[in-house]
Amino acid sequence: MSKKAIIIGASSGIGKELAYVLSTQGYTLGLAARRVSHLEDLKKTLPNECFLHFMDIQKTHEATSILEQMIQVLDGVDLIILSSGIGDITSSRDWGHKLFNWDKEEAVLKTNVLGYTAILQRGYQYFMQSKKKGHIVTISSLASLFANPYNPAYSASKAFINRYVEGLIAHSKKNNLSITFTNILPGFVNTKMAQGPKVFWKDSPQEAAKQIYQAIRKKKSFCVITKKWKIFYYLIKLLPNALIRKIV
Repeated sequence: MSKKAIIIGASSGIGKELAYVLSTQGYTLGLAARRVSHLEDLKKTLPNECFLHFMDIQKTHEATSILEQMIQVLDGVDLIILSSGIGDITSSRDWGHKLFNWDKEEAVLKTNVLGYTAILQRGYQYFMQSKKKGHIVTISSLASLFANPYNPAYSASKAFINRYVEGLIAHSKKNNLSITFTNILPGFVNTKMAQGPKVFWKDSPQEAAKQIYQAIRKKKSFCVITKKWKIFYYLIKLLPNALIRKIV
């Protein structure tokens, strides 16, 4: 039986590398992103069949409709991965010079909260209504565990994803549904979002995708990647907020 997956946000970074990993593992893919030209370049490198779709998740009604079309094109799907997300420095370290950039904060919230939730909810509804086993993978961040003074919207948006996924898991369990959730908490991965003076232990998207695939195979409920970032995860859980604020 063929395996089928949809990746939202597959034009670069972790989503792009996950497309390659899954394709080499025999998955037929539906890939969506705003930059279709990047998807077309990616398609040329993939060993298995894939279908490309334009999607801007900030346009929530249009995006959920496109997700439904992707599911129809694939004639059903087993795995949905949400790798879309943006993050940018939205405030200056020189408080007297520049305060928060609302345009950037608004874009982060529209993408990482509203758009992400719309797609996540629609994917969940598909598995729920089709009464079939399904697997949803969300890409959050270790930044969800603490407040970021230079990009508060990004950290808050990732914390929102964590809680929303927990809510869907609770709903799934109460209704005895066979839907698996895997929430990924990456540390710094070498993408456009991992920039700045305090960026360290930067991992390659290839290594991140490899470890995410292992988490998918094992059906883990959440996974910190890469493995060395587990140290940071447990430290954040243990340290008091006053000390965390001094570190970040």
